[in-house]
Amino acid sequence: MRIRRGPATVTGDATRTSATLEPLEGDADREGADKARAREPGDLTPTVKPDALVERGGSVKRCLLGLAAVVLALLPAVPADAAPVTVNLRIEGPARTLFEGPVTTDVRQFQFTGDPVSHICDGTSANMGPSATPGPTRGAAVAAAAAQAPFTMTGTWFDNLGSPSFSQIAGENVAYDMNTNKYLVEYLNGTGSTLGSCAEQISNGDDVLFAYGTGTEALLKLSGPSRAAPGTPVNLRVTSWAGSPVAGASVGGQTSGTDGVVTVGPFSTTGPQDLKATKDGAIRSNRVSLCVTTGSDGACGTTASAPSGCRTTGDDGNCGTKDKRAPRGKIESIREGQHFGKGKGPRTLKKVVTADPSGIADVRLRLTRNDHGRCQTFDGRSERLVKLKRCGAKRGRWFSAGDREQWSYLLPSRLGRGRWVLDLQARDKAGNVDALLQRTRTRVVFTVS
Repeated sequence: MRIRRGPATVTGDATRTSATLEPLEGDADREGADKARAREPGDLTPTVKPDALVERGGSVKRCLLGLAAVVLALLPAVPADAAPVTVNLRIEGPARTLFEGPVTTDVRQFQFTGDPVSHICDGTSANMGPSATPGPTRGAAVAAAAAQAPFTMTGTWFDNLGSPSFSQIAGENVAYDMNTNKYLVEYLNGTGSTLGSCAEQISNGDDVLFAYGTGTEALLKLSGPSRAAPGTPVNLRVTSWAGSPVAGASVGGQTSGTDGVVTVGPFSTTGPQDLKATKDGAIRSNRVSLCVTTGSDGACGTTASAPSGCRTTGDDGNCGTKDKRAPRGKIESIREGQHFGKGKGPRTLKKVVTADPSGIADVRLRLTRNDHGRCQTFDGRSERLVKLKRCGAKRGRWFSAGDREQWSYLLPSRLGRGRWVLDLQARDKAGNVDALLQRTRTRVVFTVS
């Protein structure tokens, strides 16, 4: 089957409809395609002008009433709003998974980040779709995920195709590359789509995949148990989308055999372990979330039993006590008072949060800049710096960095000149928040030339 190139990617001269994001470094440019050609759509169905009706004799009033009755009888019934559907959406970028998880959407319009214009995206003829009735589409699922996560997406809307083409998603370049012939290929239930994302409707339980490649790669699938005991090896299986075993795939540092089976672990640390399969020339697999737990250690939602000699403060959540203590976080990637040279500003923000009996709910970061009185804060939704009316770190915007004990956040580009303040705040699932801004631990002040 031939995989459609576009409108998942820009392959032609077209006017961009998305807003230009402000880079973190003044001279930093986003990587993208230079120039390409967009696929020409098929001929549109010609419009037909109906013949005029001529009434010969009789009452004009009776004629109009009769004509109205005929018109009403011929009009199709107005369909009720389509019911929302939940699909499994995955977006695989060139270097990492940009989004993976369930998404619920109904009929909704499509809109790029920062673009004031929204577009119909319901799978009907307005989008070159085959359906006479509006319904949720793959494009609607991506739009819903962008608002839910959130993540940014930019690109071009093609009116002649009724669907978008993506150039950037979640800070990663997914534009068409003429050197590699790669672009953001679109799949529905493992099959390459021949319709645009706003032309193809979806149903409950569908697997919707956007993956950066040429469209000829195999799609990997990873399956295995959801739980494992500490210290016990775990068998997972790598297959193609059709179910054939895949040998030579890498999972957790191990390689699958001819039967597709790969043994990972044993894991000594309790808690969730996220695993994916990768192989050269193939699209990386779905995620398998493996919980390492004894079943009574409090990990992954289990209830911790109070062992003999259990040590607790009485409010730390251990030994069956109520958790009233917040997890403690620490910024690791940048030291307090550290100075970076011109063009050497940090791009990766790393932090660690202590294990919490209730589990980590969210870790938030706040990044602010003062460059000779020109003050900005990093906005996690748009992934760019935005101006502050008044200077001060406390006026910055918090953004989520995940819910893991160890995490890193990759900024769109290196930080530029100025005095920067990075704050960290951790919250556990019991609602306890580590809100103390302590120098060297949850707050670091640094400069970039």
